Amino acid sequence: MTLAGYQFRPKLWAVAITICMVWIFLELGKWQLSRADERKSRHEQLEQLSLEPVVTVPGSLIRLEDFQYRQVDARGKYRSEYTIFLDNKTYKGRAGYHVLTPLQIANSQWYVIINRGWVPVGYDRSILPEIPTVADETLVTGTVVSPELKMLELSDHTVSGVVWDSFNLERYKEMTGFDLQPIMILQKNKVEDGLIRDWDRPDSGASKNIGYAIQWFTLAITTIIIFLVLNVKRRSK
Repeated sequence: MTLAGYQFRPKLWAVAITICMVWIFLELGKWQLSRADERKSRHEQLEQLSLEPVVTVPGSLIRLEDFQYRQVDARGKYRSEYTIFLDNKTYKGRAGYHVLTPLQIANSQWYVIINRGWVPVGYDRSILPEIPTVADETLVTGTVVSPELKMLELSDHTVSGVVWDSFNLERYKEMTGFDLQPIMILQKNKVEDGLIRDWDRPDSGASKNIGYAIQWFTLAITTIIIFLVLNVKRRSK
């Protein structure tokens, strides 16, 4: 094909490859958009769950899926001797820890991990903050999240005494020997223990999928442009 002094005569194999690549990129982009829709729908359901009445964590095994993002309460006693500190947690630009303590559910052998809040790191990292803990039976209220908290790991060693870079429920079970519920509670009720409980609400994550979709669509457009540039040539006189 010739137009305004330019020729467009691509090879058949080039056309085939270009069509194939553009189709793949477009399908990947549409798949990412569908994933974004799924995440938005799921997030809306979770938002609705967070507005429902408070549920009591029972003294029997539960499923994370049935309680995630719900408002719950749990009555029992803390086992403060098994408290661990999650490192690399910041609050308003300050370095600190999240304080995790197991709570034995009243009249049960089951325990639940309570993320009691944030505390700043002191001037000497070898000295951990002292956290006051109620010795008697107490009631904890908060929001259920997954216990598997993915944190920045600065080395291959994720455990250093009671200071952990990331939390792993199975590893904690092995350390304590406790029967642990597969959840973590972000404590919300006010307690005079010096900890800050200013929890961020998780987003749907749909924006990440939309970003990936834009990248795939951009690749499709770029492929078409490259194809045209390589195959449109000025006609020789």
